[in-house]
Amino acid sequence: MTRQSQSAFSRFISSARDLFAKEQKPEKRWAQLEPLLRELLADPSISMSSKNWPNCSQKDRAENLLFYEDPEFGFVVNGLIKAPKTRTQIHDHAHNWTLYGVLDGIETIERYERLEHGSKPDYAEICQTGKFRVGPGDVDLVPPYQIHAEESGEQRTVAVIVRAEKPGAFLQGRYDPVNKKYWQSYGPIQIPYKMK
Repeated sequence: MTRQSQSAFSRFISSARDLFAKEQKPEKRWAQLEPLLRELLADPSISMSSKNWPNCSQKDRAENLLFYEDPEFGFVVNGLIKAPKTRTQIHDHAHNWTLYGVLDGIETIERYERLEHGSKPDYAEICQTGKFRVGPGDVDLVPPYQIHAEESGEQRTVAVIVRAEKPGAFLQGRYDPVNKKYWQSYGPIQIPYKMK
């Protein structure tokens, strides 16, 4: 199969696998993966395909579509479809590196910083350090333990997410800044879905 005849998604997976094989330093690897995800988001076939992706629940435990899990390097590609005006709990992804690419819609991303060192159980003081809007083609790099939240705008939001490993089997941090509460819960439920 030539590079021209491969689908955009297949080309992305092939390029990502090449990158994972050659770049061992996570910071460099994930920075170099960003333009590859931007290229995927810009492909019209991915946008057309996303029109049929099912909505993902954001209730007790979020859901993500699972498009791909790499058998050698362990990275995954997820889809996330949010209804309008859907806000996530303030959270972190634990040790997992994440690239969050917006395919359709507008989202607001909030960044937070922890003000103490977690020595008191079930307690966290956090403050917001940034707030910015992202739209189609934008990619947000979320390093391990980065505290954040997202909220979709007036329309359905579609994202393609690349993670260092499949979430859902390990605990991630959750934060309530008003009551200064901290707890852990499992990440999103993975729903296998074939990228078309």
